Amino acid sequence: MLADLLIDVARVVFIILLAVQLVAFGGFCERKISALIQDRIGANRASIFGFAGMGLINTFVADPIKWLLKEDVRIVGTDRLLHFWAPVVSLVMALVPFAVIPFGNELVVGDRHINLQAAPLGVGVLYVLAMVSLGVYGVVLGGWASNNRWALLGSVRGSAQMISYEIAMGLALVGAVLVYGTLDLQEMVHAQGRLLGGWLPAWGIIYQPLGFLLFFVSGVAESKRVPFDLPESESELIAGYFTEYSGAKHFMFFMADFVEVVLVSALVTTLYFGGWQIPFLAPDGFHFPGGGILPVAPLLVTLLGVVAFTVKMLFFTILQIVLSWTLPRFRYDQLMRLGWKGLLPIGLANVVVTAGLILWLGGHA
Repeated sequence: MLADLLIDVARVVFIILLAVQLVAFGGFCERKISALIQDRIGANRASIFGFAGMGLINTFVADPIKWLLKEDVRIVGTDRLLHFWAPVVSLVMALVPFAVIPFGNELVVGDRHINLQAAPLGVGVLYVLAMVSLGVYGVVLGGWASNNRWALLGSVRGSAQMISYEIAMGLALVGAVLVYGTLDLQEMVHAQGRLLGGWLPAWGIIYQPLGFLLFFVSGVAESKRVPFDLPESESELIAGYFTEYSGAKHFMFFMADFVEVVLVSALVTTLYFGGWQIPFLAPDGFHFPGGGILPVAPLLVTLLGVVAFTVKMLFFTILQIVLSWTLPRFRYDQLMRLGWKGLLPIGLANVVVTAGLILWLGGHA
């Protein structure tokens, strides 16, 4: 029906706009946080009618226009088709996992119950893993199509790094699936709405603290940011696998990096920090720990959930930015050793222990 189609379109548009705006805000935060750490002012010159917004105009208006209007330069010997598709693949494969991220509870409009999830898939975890894995192709194609040995070296580094840390990330997700007993991300968030002992939120971080650390570290490595920025290594490889890109294509690679940062934040929030859940806030109102209920309108409860989800995402996005500007880069041997000899054994142990505890206790969380 037309109404159902419009609702589906609205959900997709909302989640895309939310992701893109968080990416832009993340870029603004990175500029200001890095400037603060390095005792600089940061971008603050571009303005509209004298209003610069402490650099907001630079980030949200001036820089995107500059990138989009720049000439697309390709050196001799590039593969024209692959040179075009590499940044597209990187950006699209970073954006599509947001389709299964639940950004709120059901929205009740009349007799309709609208699930605030663009694509409510029962196998959301597998979908996320599949899309993240396909993002490797954008990195490989970007280096190969550039006809530049440094770009190719960056793409080789990137593909090896992403494949290595995907294993640890997958093992962390296995632990979460064992705890919740489902592959549906919305159901995982619903499972975190309970209170342990009447006061402690049953968030995933309580059941899977080691899984959270595994997933977060692997996610930072997948997003290819400091201290895991070996594929780019600006001080060594200029810009790594997208050295020979300019204009809109370079902008897409740049956006893909920040989209991955926001995606990691969204998944960490969903899996380990209650998603849109707010402690003591249920669909019928606020439940006090000692008893009693403060009634809250269902629409307001849903809106508060969306706000809570967004705030949690922003926190982990800013945390990743702070880490990237305070930690030194790994050597490549250290990077691989951490992935294969560090995170992989810990991930396997976490799965075994989690499965054993569930079997012993006789059920899921």
